[in-house]
Amino acid sequence: MRLLLPNPGLEERILSYEDLERMEMEKAESRPKWDNKSQYILTCVGFCIGIGAVWRFPYLCQSHGGGAFLIPYLILLVLEGLPLLLLEFAIGQRLRKGSVGVWTAISPYLTGVGIASMLVSLMIGLYYNTLIAWIIWYLFNSFESPLPWTQCPLNDNRTGFVAECQESSTVDYFFYRVTLNSSASIANSGGIHWPIVACLFAAWFVIGLCYIRGISTSGKAVYITAILPYIVLAIFLVRGLTLKGSLDGIKYLFTPQVSELIEPTTWLDAGAHVFYAFSIAWGGLISFSSYNPIHNNCMQDAVFLTIVTGLTSIYTATVTYSIIGFRATEKYDNCNSMNIMALSNAFELPEGSITISNYDEALQHFNSSYPDIVLQLGIKICDVQTFLSEGVEGTGLAFIVFTEAITKLPGSIAWSILFFIMLLCLGISTLFGNIEGVVVPLKDLKILPNHWPQEALTGVTCLVAFIISLLFAQHSGIYWVTLFDNFGGSVPLLTIGLMEMIAVVYIYGIDRFNEDIEFMIGHKPSILWQISWRFLSPLLVLIILIFYLVTQTQIELTYLVWDPNSEHFPSMASVPYPSWVYVVIFLLAGVPTLIMPLYALCRLVYVSYKKKMLSRQKDSLLS
Repeated sequence: MRLLLPNPGLEERILSYEDLERMEMEKAESRPKWDNKSQYILTCVGFCIGIGAVWRFPYLCQSHGGGAFLIPYLILLVLEGLPLLLLEFAIGQRLRKGSVGVWTAISPYLTGVGIASMLVSLMIGLYYNTLIAWIIWYLFNSFESPLPWTQCPLNDNRTGFVAECQESSTVDYFFYRVTLNSSASIANSGGIHWPIVACLFAAWFVIGLCYIRGISTSGKAVYITAILPYIVLAIFLVRGLTLKGSLDGIKYLFTPQVSELIEPTTWLDAGAHVFYAFSIAWGGLISFSSYNPIHNNCMQDAVFLTIVTGLTSIYTATVTYSIIGFRATEKYDNCNSMNIMALSNAFELPEGSITISNYDEALQHFNSSYPDIVLQLGIKICDVQTFLSEGVEGTGLAFIVFTEAITKLPGSIAWSILFFIMLLCLGISTLFGNIEGVVVPLKDLKILPNHWPQEALTGVTCLVAFIISLLFAQHSGIYWVTLFDNFGGSVPLLTIGLMEMIAVVYIYGIDRFNEDIEFMIGHKPSILWQISWRFLSPLLVLIILIFYLVTQTQIELTYLVWDPNSEHFPSMASVPYPSWVYVVIFLLAGVPTLIMPLYALCRLVYVSYKKKMLSRQKDSLLS
């Protein structure tokens, strides 16, 4: 006996196989279509890979012991991500609707699932496009010679360099002070930072232009935005492998720290990142798959995209760690050089008497002979592994680590332009899916009129999104980006993914779903897919969701601030969030999560009330 919840009227809400075949033959469907299969695949690849492949994934690897994160990530990519990916592809292709339309067709009580996906897609799109605005700013400044983040600016008196820059570093100063002009707290907005406003406008204008006619224009743009990053990454990998220390970084990536594998947070972060890696539960993939021919092999697409996503994650991490290895080696050499200089000056040694090769022996000799003098020199401990494990949170990996490494390359201007063009392409590819996940549901919900042309729908959506994005153009903007990144797509994505599987298996019906797939691709899914959809994947998502909530409630929520007045400066100061931020966190994580059961409850009340009113009308007519 299989559990299947009552779902009256389903047959009337979905097209029959005969209708689908007839529409396919007569080309009578009003929905847009892909020009060819490659457009669809490239769009999905660009949507899934995105900027996160360069800054989110490598940072998570660095936080969890390099290769130790790869193991749970690849396992969960297959066990958790692949079944959900095929589910979204298949249900979108079968029902021929966007995220709201699909779940409403399955059951009107599930409309909240589509609304939740739309809200998450909007929130992620808002802060992702803010990253694109920063990329545009860096790309614009990359044409200066020398690069503006290679040297500190003069102070107001022009008698020296700015103290804040000298105390930190040129790349840190350019990012936090010149680019963002960061305030010292999320509570201190500091007003609007107009250069970022201009870049935000440019970013939304580019997205609107590329998506002006939906997939008919974005489908052509992906030939550049999805393919170019792979070419640029290949160039960076070849160049990276020629740098001193690059192999140390790659070795660190592929050498797992076994102790990290028994840490629950490693598996939790890996499971949560799968939703970002595939862009699952954002709504865009369902919409994209609905433009496919009805007999498109969606199972083959899901397996192919899983392989591409997994390999691309490793590929981008390898490129990133070759640069991190080079950066760590530079720091190691500089650390040793400072120690050698301190020893040479203290003991008045001729230049060149202490070198890297005999430094350890010399230090041991002076430490045993003159321990008091050596102690006063403040000799630093230099260790490549320590420098490799130093994490730079989130966006800092792209805007600080890479820019610092680029400054040390010959022809740094060309490398900088190439790098930020690559990031721009990655960002635009991701935003195509985000805006698709917002515009189509707005049409389905009739918030935007269906008779409006696609150009108007895109323009209005981008304009409203630009206005909301001004939140990130404040001096405290980076803290808002971090807040949205941490909470806007964590709990909601996991909850939406869980609800999607429950909806298909127990409301739509897993047997019906299997028959749909057989109709579309010619054969039913194997027993492995059945086990994944019915038990394994929902259980994994539920466990990750519960443990994530438990761990978040047990820790004090803090964030890193750039504060020149802090005693720990130039290190970022970790400070607790103000109490009012918890309200914002609830809006970001709680509203998309709760809107699913709340919408179902409201509809239940409405239907019950409507039935009661009809019953009263019948009674009054009979009397």
